[in-house]
Amino acid sequence: MPSVLPDGEPVPFDGALPAHALADAAARPLGFYLHVPYCATRCGYCDFNTYTASELRGPEGALASRDNYADHLIEEIRLARKVLGDDPRAVRTVFVGGGTPTLLPAADLVRVLGALRAEFGLAPDAEVTTEANPESVDPAYLTELREGGFNRISFGMQSARQHVLKVLDRTHTPGRPEACVAEARAAGFEHVNLDLIYGTPGESDDDWRASLEAAIGAGPDHVSAYALIVEEGTQLARRIRRGEVPMTDDDVHADRYLIADSLLAEAGFSWYEVSNWATTDAARCLHNELYWRGADWWGAGPGAHSHVGGVRWWNVKHPGAYAQALVAGGSPGAGRELLSSEDRRVERVLLELRLREGVPLSLLRPEGLAASRGFLAEGLLDPVQYEEDRAVLTLRGRLLADGVVRDLVD
Repeated sequence: MPSVLPDGEPVPFDGALPAHALADAAARPLGFYLHVPYCATRCGYCDFNTYTASELRGPEGALASRDNYADHLIEEIRLARKVLGDDPRAVRTVFVGGGTPTLLPAADLVRVLGALRAEFGLAPDAEVTTEANPESVDPAYLTELREGGFNRISFGMQSARQHVLKVLDRTHTPGRPEACVAEARAAGFEHVNLDLIYGTPGESDDDWRASLEAAIGAGPDHVSAYALIVEEGTQLARRIRRGEVPMTDDDVHADRYLIADSLLAEAGFSWYEVSNWATTDAARCLHNELYWRGADWWGAGPGAHSHVGGVRWWNVKHPGAYAQALVAGGSPGAGRELLSSEDRRVERVLLELRLREGVPLSLLRPEGLAASRGFLAEGLLDPVQYEEDRAVLTLRGRLLADGVVRDLVD
């Protein structure tokens, strides 16, 4: 949930969508993303649309309070029901992200899920995920979530090394995320993810191996591993600019990725997206796959992005302004864009290439198809899959994915 919103055309007061956006909607899965923008402290690398208590003082503070935030999310869910009209789809995936969703009482998260169930219904096999900070949950909290309908949870582990966590300004103690996995399993969660970050200034290869081994040993069925991106405007970017910590280069990121893929594969995990590994197909994050495959999702909450039938829109950023829009009876949308067929083709190539199944060659234009043949010769695309008319990245191709996709979209 980046903190900078794009430009776009105005969103109608009532949030109404063009008729074409809802055409053939029943053939597409529908997901909901629910953004909780609160954090106890701000991590030095974070550029997401999140707020600490001290950042929410002022005239809009009362409306931005955590105490009634669940009510605002429920209002937007009701708005979604009105906008989508008689759309017959039950919700296939729910993902509560942040921020730190588990700063809200478990009862509030369950209540919001109940509103989705009441307004839309949940598919019988719906995936319902929340992110969680390891220090903000305990066994009773996890049990309440599970009994309330959540069946997947994602813990922000980032690293097992204290000095790495310190550079990231993460406040949880090493070992706590691993304990959370056991507590989530005991509460009955079928699927558990651990998020890791590699390439933190001062992290060594041994530190990274230790983090991977700790994550694997905890017993999740899904691991996400992301290269640290130093965003301008963050505390970490300022520290690097002042020379307090070193910048990690791309070669180090590549080495860490290879270490991750090797250790995870040895432990029975398979990659299914460049930064994500799962022990089984059932353990894959279905909600993220909605994004990667261009399906429909409604993003509720400040700064949340949505996409339905080729229309993308985004909400106002500040929690107070978000709540004010809903209290006034209107949409909290800040802007939107109508995607052309070419926009959607480009996005499919950009996103689907990152998946294990890759992208159909039929989506490539002549320039991109010519580039794909060069990548095949360089060993960046799988030759077997290419014979079956699909561009699928090899391990080396995954290391160079951003460069490959830039040429394929031409």
